[in-house]
Amino acid sequence: MSYFVTGATGFIGRFLVEELLDHREGEVFVLVRESSLPRMEALIRHWGTDRVTPVVGDLATEALGVDPAWVAEHRGQVEHFFHLAAIYDMTADDATNEAMNVGGTRHALALAGDLDVGCFHQVSSVAAAGELRGTFDETMFDEGQHLPSPYHRTKFESERIVREEGSVPWRVYRPSIVVGDSQTGAMDKVDGPYYFFGLMKTMRDVLPAWLPLAGVDMGDTNVVPVDYVARAMDHLAHLPGRDGEAFHLVNPEPQPVVEMINAFCAAAGAPTFATGLDRGLTRRLPRAVQPSGLLNAVGKNGALQAVLDLVTSRVGVPAEVLAHTSFTAVFDSRRTERALAGSGIAVPDLESYARTLYSYWEEHLDETTARDPRIRAALQGKYVVITGASSGIGQVTAHKVAQAGGVPVLVARGKDKLEEVRAMIEVRGGQALVYPCDLSDLKAIDRLCEQLASELPSVDYVVNNAGRSIRRSLRLSHDRFHDFERTMQLNYFGAIRLVMGLLPTMQEQKRGHVVNVSSIGVQTNPPRFSAYVASKSALDSWSNVVASELVGDGITFTGIHMPLVRTPMIAPTKIYDKFPTISPAQAADLVVEAMVGRPHEINTLLGNAGAVMHTLAPKLTFRLLNMAYHVFPDSAAAKGEGSGGTRESEQIMLAKIFKGVHW
Repeated sequence: MSYFVTGATGFIGRFLVEELLDHREGEVFVLVRESSLPRMEALIRHWGTDRVTPVVGDLATEALGVDPAWVAEHRGQVEHFFHLAAIYDMTADDATNEAMNVGGTRHALALAGDLDVGCFHQVSSVAAAGELRGTFDETMFDEGQHLPSPYHRTKFESERIVREEGSVPWRVYRPSIVVGDSQTGAMDKVDGPYYFFGLMKTMRDVLPAWLPLAGVDMGDTNVVPVDYVARAMDHLAHLPGRDGEAFHLVNPEPQPVVEMINAFCAAAGAPTFATGLDRGLTRRLPRAVQPSGLLNAVGKNGALQAVLDLVTSRVGVPAEVLAHTSFTAVFDSRRTERALAGSGIAVPDLESYARTLYSYWEEHLDETTARDPRIRAALQGKYVVITGASSGIGQVTAHKVAQAGGVPVLVARGKDKLEEVRAMIEVRGGQALVYPCDLSDLKAIDRLCEQLASELPSVDYVVNNAGRSIRRSLRLSHDRFHDFERTMQLNYFGAIRLVMGLLPTMQEQKRGHVVNVSSIGVQTNPPRFSAYVASKSALDSWSNVVASELVGDGITFTGIHMPLVRTPMIAPTKIYDKFPTISPAQAADLVVEAMVGRPHEINTLLGNAGAVMHTLAPKLTFRLLNMAYHVFPDSAAAKGEGSGGTRESEQIMLAKIFKGVHW
């Protein structure tokens, strides 16, 4: 059994090919344009397979432009032909939609007929339902519904072509709004609810999360993650006796738009919206005066849309998207649910993966840094050495540096992970360099410095981000002196060895800036972090002293007393899952600001308050910290022994009051 897939380099297509490779046997032929061969070859290397074979062609050409000799050779051998190549964009123009969605489907269907395939699998969309009101089930298609946009019209027309003009058996899949992977958050573009993420980020940065905001009932939407869509398609395509059927790949329960927005606002740490009126009351109003109806009408009016776009585009939301924030139809998916019964494939609750989606956007798709002229001016063409660049703060900082036109020099122990980071940066048009190094090995650091000095045109910035954290009370540390040695080795000795090794280069250049990712713990002295805080304090003190010696050489330092960040480093302490933290992207923004503004320190308000308390009222402060010491458990209890109940409530309350402190 072999497969043919169009749109394999696209978002859903990549996930479907992975499903076929993981769960099916046989060769997978993928349509690819000549110019996209390098991208496809990179994907094949990523998949680590010899079962994927590119077939050169073009969606805009008759029979997809595939070589007739190839068609003759493989006629009758392709069991499943998946057609995914299309425009999935409400903002695309009429001509583009027509060429790709209608013409492309007709050409794909012609090729499938020439190949005499077993089944043609068409990825349509619930957009084919247009503005039909009421229930739209999987047996329905042409119900005389209004099709309000080029996207709606071409999705309907391409499905009609498959149903009426094809010479081979077919199956149709109608996904709703497809978002990123529910497990990893992976997404390849800003679309659907992602258009609003930038606004949510702004709200988070300027408004307290507890501030109640007034909202209105905007109707219902329907969101599904891409991994569900790919798994469901793979399963449904291989069920016997289901040709000539359509399947709704949707959430069986429509999601109110406000609830969806609130799920993402909560994930971002932004305020959420409350609707003052019961939605039953707003539903009794004529559609034209319902909030969703008004927004729909404004979004469709060309003149109003142009005016509105002047405002909404400033926050990254195209005005035409506002016309499609909700669905008028309710999509019945009982046929699909019955077909998937027993497979373990189901739509997860949005609340369970909203943070995963938002975090991926913030770390990989947010282009705020790229649009900031001040940041671009400071980082364009600059070489930025980043330690701990394989994950967390370091990885996101590397993406932001590359966005601004800089060259992140990725340093960490694991070469494979660094190569993955570089690949992600290069896919988005950036440049990065990889230098694996064990930063707890001082001789390895010396070799790294020699390499960097000889191979880089300059060393403009050094970001000491790599670190080791240990959370353990002194009571449990008497037979673990190596905890103190390990933290000092990486957090202090490794960091200053790297800076000292690169100093001759920076002094020769007469410029250079060092950013030390320190900790709020240096200011607040939380219990159980004596090994970690001591190592960060040592780095702070060393930098403060040598800064006065080197400022005349054009070399400066910034110390960031970073609050608690949601990174792999804190993952072993499970109680932190319920603590307020900042995201790696927020932390990376602080690192970028340290490079651009070059302040001596970047502190939080709470960190400064802690430092003042230790200066003005040290005895009282230590008493308060001792109370916290007794409220928060040691590591063993944090893993589940004796936690919960009143004590857990006390912990979460204190964590929210002292947001960002490492307890």
